Amino acid sequence: MVNPPSSAIADLDVCQEFCRYSLEKPDDFWAEQARFIDWETPFQHVCDYSQPPFAKWFTGGRTNICHNAVDRHLATRGDQPAIYYISSETGEQRTLTYRDLHHEVLRMASCLRALGLNIGDRVVLYLPMIPEAAVAMLACLRLGIIHSTVFAGFAAPNLATRIDSCDAKLVITCDAATRGSKHIPLKHLVDEALDLAERKVSAVLMINRGLDTSVNLKPGRDYDYSVFADECAHNATPEKLPCVWLEANDTSYVLYTSGTTARPKGIQRDTGGYAVAIAASMHHIFGGRPGETFFSTADVGWVVGHSYTVYAPLICGMSTVMYEGTPLCEDGAVWWRIVEQTGATVMFASPTAIRVLKKQAAQSFTRHNLGTLRHLFLAGEPLDETTSIWIRETLKHVEIVDNYWQTETGWPLLSMMPGIGPIRVKPGSPGFPVYGYKLEIVDADTGLPVPRGEKGVLTLGLPLPPGCMPTVWQNDAMFERHYCGQFPGTMRYSTFDYAVQDDEGYYFILGRTDDVINVAGHRLGTREIEEAASSHPAVAEVAAVGVHDEIKGQAVICFVTLKRPDEVTSNVALNAISKEIETAVVNTLGALARPAFIGIVRNLPKTRSGKVVRRALLAIAEKRELGDISTMEDPAVLDDIRRALSLKHIAS
Repeated sequence: MVNPPSSAIADLDVCQEFCRYSLEKPDDFWAEQARFIDWETPFQHVCDYSQPPFAKWFTGGRTNICHNAVDRHLATRGDQPAIYYISSETGEQRTLTYRDLHHEVLRMASCLRALGLNIGDRVVLYLPMIPEAAVAMLACLRLGIIHSTVFAGFAAPNLATRIDSCDAKLVITCDAATRGSKHIPLKHLVDEALDLAERKVSAVLMINRGLDTSVNLKPGRDYDYSVFADECAHNATPEKLPCVWLEANDTSYVLYTSGTTARPKGIQRDTGGYAVAIAASMHHIFGGRPGETFFSTADVGWVVGHSYTVYAPLICGMSTVMYEGTPLCEDGAVWWRIVEQTGATVMFASPTAIRVLKKQAAQSFTRHNLGTLRHLFLAGEPLDETTSIWIRETLKHVEIVDNYWQTETGWPLLSMMPGIGPIRVKPGSPGFPVYGYKLEIVDADTGLPVPRGEKGVLTLGLPLPPGCMPTVWQNDAMFERHYCGQFPGTMRYSTFDYAVQDDEGYYFILGRTDDVINVAGHRLGTREIEEAASSHPAVAEVAAVGVHDEIKGQAVICFVTLKRPDEVTSNVALNAISKEIETAVVNTLGALARPAFIGIVRNLPKTRSGKVVRRALLAIAEKRELGDISTMEDPAVLDDIRRALSLKHIAS
């Protein structure tokens, strides 16, 4: 029984009662949800919360995500499409059935085994949106190897940091990728990253797409995947490479996310709880059904790409779409052509992409038959009311469902649940808490609950439900202190997001409480940006903030002081330094972190204790009231900030 007894929900709102049941009887509820996946060994306990704030779900149970996503479907869905691969960048299209996918996973797994990878070893994947990315992820999980996927738009230093943090033994990449017709030399970037990394990997496995003829393979370290897989083909059988049954709390993958810390945090994911959570969410929240097609536009380098481009659709016996390209790569109708071509019933995209599409002609949305599409889910950053109303009016018969979650949670915590019952949308709001989550908005200073209508920090009660991070990779203290220790005397997880709940119970997300900038759904830590900009030899100090952007949600702007300001006075010289600082940021963090504005100033606004008042920088940049600046040591410096903005030293 997956749903609570019908008698328990008679005459009550179905979704609210479903959520209430999950909180009042969590063990019963999650034991029922666990039936969405196969278990080799039944679990002994649903939740072990004997060591708060750390929770272990489905202890004693043994399962395997690759088995649940691939092998168990072969008997009944072997000839059904598992992955539709469509590339607007190269023009290539491929369809892999579940049988094809099984074959490819075994080929990749045979290479991993031949390279000496064992249970618990780490592999970094640095790949674009190609089928081999999903194949590599599944092959790792098949053998109990922990994968860490790095977005293929990140720069070499970013990649090196992640290689070091997880102590990777292998990097899987390809020769190159293209994004918006821009060439990205991935193998060259891997070589550069390995020169920078403190820890040395034993091997690099390169998928040769024929996009970069200048790549070199280092003898004894680098392997051409196609050639090596052929050499290992005699071992690529299910008998020689069976799924390794893992205890439910064994780590499946580590995904790094930016934040207030100087170095990215490794968000650790378990096996059993994660598989159960995303499988249940596909049914209850997304309303996906076996045999249907799920189209997530998210890159595999991000959490949505893990949960809803690869794992959840396949676990649930659906077909998934892997699209390589931008929403405008061909024209403004490419996504809708894919919906028509694949018969997608559920789609997942970002608000930024929808704001980009708002500029397209109305015929872009009517050129293709979208009759199969029931729901379009949007997440990654707040969906503003204007865009929410516009896309609803444009895709008239499609239900638009906002939802809110984090890399740390792995699946939505605020949303409507069309898989359970009718939805009641309020534009600008991601809706209500979904099942399993105990939400509370608290005062940022006291940690006490605030009344409805008042702004506070969105927190989650512990234990966190299945699928959420059990801890930070190799840093339990950070999970306990940073995530669960923000409010002394209470035991709650902080999302580090401000929120408000209205009189009807709808939640609205208002922005970050910490120094995180959300650019088109991608989180960037201000400290990372500031350190990258500070690497320029002329820079003395940097303050980065995220300003409102009509398309991306937020854009990065930097204010910089120089070590020898009197030596750089002309606009030409200032612009040259701004360009060099921009290059330093992009080379360190990737194009996503490219500042939209770099202002060179004499001084930064600071308190008497020396803390930079970023709030004042942001207010001036967004042309808002400054508010109380009584703690600022020298308010006169704000005139310099305004002057810099008026000169518009904008990074091109």
